[in-house]
Amino acid sequence: MEKLAILGGDPVRKTPLSYGRQYIDDSDIAAVVETLKSDFLTCGPKIAELEQALCQVTGARYCVAVNSGTAALHIAALAAGIGPGDEVITTPITFAASANCALYCGGRPVFADINPETYNIDPKAIRRCITPRTKAVVAVDFTGQAVQLDEIRTICEKHNLTLIEDAAHSIGTKYRGRPVGSIADMTAFSFHPVKTVTAGEGGAVTTNDEKLYEKLLLARTHGITRDRSLMVHPTDDPWYNEQISLGYNYRMTDFQAALLISQLKKLELFSARRKAIVAKYDEAFSQIPEIQVQKEIPESDTTRHLYILRLRLDMLNCTRREFFDALHEENIYSQVHYLPVYWHSYYEKLGYQKGLCPNAEAYYGECMSLPLYYSLTDGDVEDVIHGVKKLVNHYRKN
Repeated sequence: MEKLAILGGDPVRKTPLSYGRQYIDDSDIAAVVETLKSDFLTCGPKIAELEQALCQVTGARYCVAVNSGTAALHIAALAAGIGPGDEVITTPITFAASANCALYCGGRPVFADINPETYNIDPKAIRRCITPRTKAVVAVDFTGQAVQLDEIRTICEKHNLTLIEDAAHSIGTKYRGRPVGSIADMTAFSFHPVKTVTAGEGGAVTTNDEKLYEKLLLARTHGITRDRSLMVHPTDDPWYNEQISLGYNYRMTDFQAALLISQLKKLELFSARRKAIVAKYDEAFSQIPEIQVQKEIPESDTTRHLYILRLRLDMLNCTRREFFDALHEENIYSQVHYLPVYWHSYYEKLGYQKGLCPNAEAYYGECMSLPLYYSLTDGDVEDVIHGVKKLVNHYRKN
């Protein structure tokens, strides 16, 4: 017997829609199988091929592929020279890794509030957070929309700060016509399965700075080099390598790289479909007073990773949880992105308290992420729109 939705009657859909999922086709599978049958499963030629492909996509001079977006942020923080006593400014509306990368290096995250319309870090809030201890800014392209890079770059140059762009959400996005990945001092990417393109897990850092690139390479692979010009005790022995700094094992496998190379060939296709879905959502939801649609800055040509539904709860007779649960019962599965980082219990133990970023905290109480991925059909999109409208009509205050 089919379940009835919370609002009564049949649910909008008979089958569930997740908020995000990967798209894998036969060409992706063939690329992975070919690599699995090759001589190299890791430390092989696919890594360099992938890094070259990412440089082509982003316009960056250099790229270092790693095994996760978190690893990408960590080695970027290391290359920026973050250490004990240093402060790193970032947004609270992000996955914890954007702030954790400072902690990994002995630094301290400082949270700057968001713009309540775009949900990205507010440059004015960045300025208020700068102290003599500030060393870097980790600016997160939340949902895929580029941050205000020109203004943030100006701030960083004035105060001699390293700009790390967390582009975990924004592969394929352009800022003033330039691809994300070629603008900041370093740009960190994530290739988790719900992202626009995937390696299963994986990440990368791009940069135009050769010295930063050399630091990133060392941090990725134990701090070990075969480059004799970098060694303290070089020899002519062909097998010789030398650890010259403390690094990590953040290497990506060749079969992950093969998957991502194949996925990148479909990036324009994936991007176009996501834009089309976002346009349909925006058209439908911008007409509903009880819903706030995320504002886009004109400089950002955005490939959206997330679509945020922000509820104006003062106009609805429900809580965010009640709306969330009711939508779930309509077989439309949503998610919440994100709990303000400093609300996590670990950060509470570090001394962070609620109230730091009022805009971010207000946003968190009202946000939900709707389904958004390449394989959503037009019918699926209409089901999401229908489901949201059904709930708004039910809960609307008269």
